[in-house]
This record gives sequence, C-alpha cells and structure tokens, in this order.
Amino acid sequence: MQNSDRTSTQTLKTSVVAAWASFDFANSSFAMIMVTFVYPLYFGNVIVTDGKGDLYWGIAMSLSMLLVALLAPALGAIADSTRSKKIFLAAFTALAVLGTAGAAFLEPGMVLTGALLFVLANAGFEGGIVFYDAFLPEIAPRERYGRISGLGFATGYIGSLVIILLTKDLLLTNKIPEAFLITAGVFALFAIPLFLFVPEKKASRSTRSIETVRASFRQILTTLKNIRRFPSLAWFLLAFFLYNDAILTVIGFSGRYAKNTLKFETSDLIILLMMVQAIAVIGSLIFGYVADKLGAKRTIIITLCIWIIVILGAYLSTDVASFYIVAAMTGIALGSSQATSRSLMAKLTPVEHTAEFFGFYDGFCGKASAVIGPLLFGFLSTSFGQRPAIVSLGVLFILGLLFMRKVEDNHPTPKYEPS
Repeated sequence: MQNSDRTSTQTLKTSVVAAWASFDFANSSFAMIMVTFVYPLYFGNVIVTDGKGDLYWGIAMSLSMLLVALLAPALGAIADSTRSKKIFLAAFTALAVLGTAGAAFLEPGMVLTGALLFVLANAGFEGGIVFYDAFLPEIAPRERYGRISGLGFATGYIGSLVIILLTKDLLLTNKIPEAFLITAGVFALFAIPLFLFVPEKKASRSTRSIETVRASFRQILTTLKNIRRFPSLAWFLLAFFLYNDAILTVIGFSGRYAKNTLKFETSDLIILLMMVQAIAVIGSLIFGYVADKLGAKRTIIITLCIWIIVILGAYLSTDVASFYIVAAMTGIALGSSQATSRSLMAKLTPVEHTAEFFGFYDGFCGKASAVIGPLLFGFLSTSFGQRPAIVSLGVLFILGLLFMRKVEDNHPTPKYEPS
C-alpha cells in the first residue's frame, strides 16, 4: 500500500511539472513568431514603409517592456496576498493570444496600429511570465530548481521548433497572416494544462481588493528599501538587469540582422532558427544539471562568456556560413543563461514572497532593462548601421559578468522581514 501511495505521489508531481512546462511550450510559439522571427520582419519591412524599421521596432519593444515593468511588481504582490496567480496569468495570456491573432489583419502603412498591437500582445506575453515563473518554487524542491527550470526552457524551445514546422510552408509562400492565426491557436491550446493541473496555494486570509492593491504598492516600496538586506540578490538583479537587456535585444533583432545585414533568404532563416532552437533544447537541459552541480553563479558566468564570444562572432560575420557557427553558440547560451537565471532567482528569493520578488525580477529587472537595449540598438542601427550597433550588446554582457562575480549562491535564503 505504501509503495502504491509513493508511486501515485511521484506520478502526480511529474504530471504537475509537465503541465507547468506545457506553458513554456505555449508561450514560446509567441516568442518565436512575434518577437524573434516573423513579426519583426513583417512589421519592419512590410508594415513600415519609410526605411526606419529598426527604430520603430525598437520603440515598440521598449514600450511593451516599460508597460510590464510598471505593472508587474504590483501585480506580483497582489498575486502573493490573494493567491491569484492563475487569474492574472489567464488575463495576460488572453491579451497575448488576441494580439497575435490581430496581427493577421494588418496592412502596409498601419505603423501605429501595428506597433500598438505588438505593445499589448508582448505586454501580455511578458507579464504572464512573471506569474508562470512564480510557480517554480511551489512545484519543485529547492535542490531541483535548476533541472526543472531547464526542463521548462527546453520544452519551450521544442515549442519554437514545432511552430516553425507548422508555419514553414505559409512563410515560404508569403502567407504571413495565416501564420499569426496558427500561432495564436497553439499558444491558447498548450496553455490550458497549467490552469487545469498545476495547483496554487490558497490564501491564508481573505482581503478586499482595494486593500490588497494599496498594500501591494506599499510593499513595492518596502521591497526596494529592503533589497540591501539581501546583498547577493541585489548584485544578481543588477547583473541580470544588464545581461538580460542584451539577451532580449538579441532575440528581438537577430532575425532582422540576419535578413537585412547578412542577406539571409527566408528558407535560410528557417533553417537557422530551427538549428538554434534544437541546440537551445540541449543547452537548457545540460546546463540545468550543470547549475545543480557547479552552482548557478558559476554556470551563469560560463554562459555570459559564451555570449561575449557570440557578439564578437556576429560582428565579424560577413556571410551565411560563418553566421551559422555564431547561431549554434547562441543556441547554447540562450536557453542555459535564461534557465539558470530563473533557478538562481528562486534560490535567492524568500519562499513566502515568490510572486512579489519574481514580479520585481521579471517585471522591473527583466522588462525595464529591455526598455534600454532595443531603443539603443534601434537608434544606433538607424544612425550608423546594424553592425556597429551590435557592439553595444557586448558591453552590456561584460558589465553583467563583472557584477555576477559578486553574487554568493551557496548560502541559505535569508528570512524576509518587512520593516
């Protein structure tokens, strides 16, 4: 009887992790089509007709990140006090899905509409990640954060591969609107398991909505004041602010760089992105185990060194063949750095304030940082060209590496005590 119970419990935990990871599969379809590959090119080269695609795309990306940066910490605090992460996640997911579907109805010259649509859709996507990430400490034991986080990212990159395969023929025949509709459907479908099978801890007390909102904004100020009580967390957030800015800018502009600077054909881009996603799956899984063995700090430092080499390689690349090598290294660094960052944040975060602190991590450090990078890249690219603009990303990775060296991840998480 005891063996049967143990097996049942293990099966339940596995199914919960699988349902949680399914959401990574779902939202990665959005990331691939709307942020990395199809929409940046469609918006910048088709919707924008005056040759300022990089600048307008950078502005749209930055505005969407700024919107989430302003909202996410408060929403995270609200979700903590009311235990309503699923409700907020559902609302943000719906916003992203509807925005993706709406992109199918754009026409050339609809720059403002296209930018606004992306701002809302990407805010839904990025805002949802705040609540999705906050489930990690609830579904996995501390010693397995790295592996479970890596599994989630690996599942996401599989989702990216699948959406490319599903839309490949449409993209090659220039039926872009249909690709947006398929992406919206995949996002909605594979998000469902999380809402059905991942449990959420119930609130220990009930509070009125208005009281919760007021308390959440007061808590944000308290969180900012008390960051100094967690020196390793503070150094990590500063490092993450810098290198995540560079990563998100790479994601947002890599397709445009390959297409406009290196003159990739659509078929070459599809092969390139499929290769990156396949390698990223392996990188996420391998570095998830590496993080649990070597420690998250050392693992992130390794991935940042890889990123610096990637930026140097991208700057020096002059043809399709050489950029494939750079792309392969990007795949390794992409999944590993993001997955390990999430697991390190989970280790440094007091468990009773997961949504609040993850709101600060994903919302402020993750999204506010991305306000700077796309704007900077878009301005430099419009003024001097894409190749000089890429140097700015290398500087961000180097600064992030220097600050990561100050993080200590081998001590127990301190108890959070509001002042």
